[in-house]
Amino acid sequence: MKQPIFIEPGKTKLVAHRGLSAIERENTMPAFIAAANRPYYGIETDVHITADGKFVCIHNHDTEFMSGDKLSVEETSFDTLRSLKLKDFDGSRGRIDLRIPTLAEYISVCHDYGKQSILELKGRFPKEKLSEVIGIIKDIGHLEGTTFIAFDLNNLIYLRELLPEQSAQFLISSFPDDLIDTLKAHRLDLDIHYKALTAENVALLHENGIVINTWTVDDPAKAEELISWGVDQITSNRLAPLN
Repeated sequence: MKQPIFIEPGKTKLVAHRGLSAIERENTMPAFIAAANRPYYGIETDVHITADGKFVCIHNHDTEFMSGDKLSVEETSFDTLRSLKLKDFDGSRGRIDLRIPTLAEYISVCHDYGKQSILELKGRFPKEKLSEVIGIIKDIGHLEGTTFIAFDLNNLIYLRELLPEQSAQFLISSFPDDLIDTLKAHRLDLDIHYKALTAENVALLHENGIVINTWTVDDPAKAEELISWGVDQITSNRLAPLN
């Protein structure tokens, strides 16, 4: 466990990556609540579909990193996944609050604390399952407070068909020549690895009306550089806003 590093983000908004994962295990309710209790703009998580069609928050496609038990998330039932005791930072598995959360539990934290949900769709989501995700968020009353992100462009194309005006960011680790054309064609914003950004392409993106989120920035000096370039959002495991 590490301590947060507090910075002055100015106009740039900070997003807690997988919750405040510096002090609580990533993608758990304690991590989400730790972030919710601090002045972050948003809380990011990853959502997978279980074997029985439920939605859970976990990054990897299997549970080995989080629990020591290697189960494929998409091939395992929700009840089995929920029964797993997750490891704390010291490797112990005694905390009853360290369980794999549901999508609804995560969204409820963001809604109750007034945080933007930055929701990564892991893998390919069939349109009907994406519609179910939207329904869960809508029932909680947090659709306007949710930004969908995905590496799979098809997920975002499906989202545009279902919700033409929804906040959405294309996840990418490079800056290909056709990136801006792709974003404009589908009316998407950007969530890009920080090493792929320069001051020049930040300016170019903004000239085209594109909001820029960047991942995953834990170095305060690099964050200060990105802030000076005018990026809109920074996603971090460890950096936290002073106020």
